[in-house]
Parts: sequence; structure tokens; C-alpha cells
Amino acid sequence: MPTIINSDKAPAAIGPYSQAVKTGNLVFLSGQIPIDPATGELVPGGLAEQAQQVFANIKAVLQTAETSLSNVVKSSVFLADLNDFAQLNIIYAEHFGEHKPARSTFQVAALPKGAKVEIEIIAECP
Repeated sequence: MPTIINSDKAPAAIGPYSQAVKTGNLVFLSGQIPIDPATGELVPGGLAEQAQQVFANIKAVLQTAETSLSNVVKSSVFLADLNDFAQLNIIYAEHFGEHKPARSTFQVAALPKGAKVEIEIIAECP
């Protein structure tokens, strides 16, 4: 039976979905956009500031699911502008270090609330 995961340290879902769902030893995180959980607003700034907030949100949900970035097996990155790909890679590498999960990256027409980046994650729960 799947378990719904919700962290009060990450923004609440802005639609009819959960922050994450755990089934077996896997947790599936819904896409995280750069919303500050304290304000419910998109963080100001460019891609760098937004990507940092996305990772903070991801880490909060993973922690609630009792796992971490080191157990991520797959990520999907959605960019409003593929020209941000190189800058995103730098920030992504800072957070994952030597761990290199499988990844897909897409340019999309638009993201919720005008975000520049959204990332969804699949991780193992040890």
C-alpha cells in the first residue's frame, strides 16, 4: 500500500497531488518548483536562486521520507529555457557531488507560477 509523504519544510502541493509517495523501497517526489515554504511564494532571483530553493525543497521531502540525495536513482529536470542548462549543471553537481543518478532534462513551454526550473526525483529508501 503506498504511503503519502508530506513535509512541512517544503511547500504544500499547489494542486490535487502529494509531495511524494512511497511504495516498497522507492519514493517518488512530485516536481518541486522554487517556492519558499515559509511564504508560499516563488523565490526572487534568477535560475541560481531558484535551483537552490528547489534542492532545499527536495531535501526536505526526502528527509521526511527517511532518505537523501545520495539515494536518488533518477531525476527529471524541466527548464523554462534550455540556455540555463550549463548553470543548472553546476548547481546540480554541487548538490549531488560524486553521486550521479540517471537524469533527463527538458525545455518546456512554461512551468507553474513562472518558475525557471522544476525537478522531480525517484529515490530508494534504505
